[in-house]
Amino acid sequence: MRFAVLISGHGSNLQSIIDACKRGTIKSELALVISDKPKAFGLERAQRARIPTKVFNPKDYTNRQSVDRDMIIHLTKEKIDFVVLAGYMRLLTPYFIKKYHRKILNVHPSLLPSFRGVQGIKDTFTYGSKVTGVTIHFVDEKMDHGPIIAQDSFKIYERDTLESLERRIHKLEHKIYSQAIAAFEQGRLKIKGRKVHVVDKPSKMPSSR
Repeated sequence: MRFAVLISGHGSNLQSIIDACKRGTIKSELALVISDKPKAFGLERAQRARIPTKVFNPKDYTNRQSVDRDMIIHLTKEKIDFVVLAGYMRLLTPYFIKKYHRKILNVHPSLLPSFRGVQGIKDTFTYGSKVTGVTIHFVDEKMDHGPIIAQDSFKIYERDTLESLERRIHKLEHKIYSQAIAAFEQGRLKIKGRKVHVVDKPSKMPSSR
């Protein structure tokens, strides 16, 4: 299968996915990296790994659906089977989500449903939480809401700063995101309502093409 990664910034999760593909943890082909930011450093990471890139700058469009429409056209042209969000800071429209229903994965730096939104780490830290972690989930029409694929947690120490907590979160993200992508591509994720079960026996994933 072929997949695309959507980014907006530095691309540390993208780099961990590139590395997982090189190791063979992820078997599918990382065929495309898309960004909404022309100067996102993650684009340089992709180019160094010789992965094709494409920018869809919202400033060039009149509305969100126009952006997503052109992305879908390009993803279809590139025969992309599923989509991985790695620090993509825009909400996808229902139009996009319908096209790739249950084929869009996202990583969030908190234990959902707590601390949704773009400042999940900071919000967790300032709230005074004693435990935090990472969530991998399918994307639906609501922000940070889709069925949860995987979660892992750790204790927040009194000595932790916001910066040290960010480093610990990112390290955990890099570990479990690749594992979740691998389980997905192997057809080992079974969804029933909001429950996602990881099974040993894979099933063929229907193509989005």
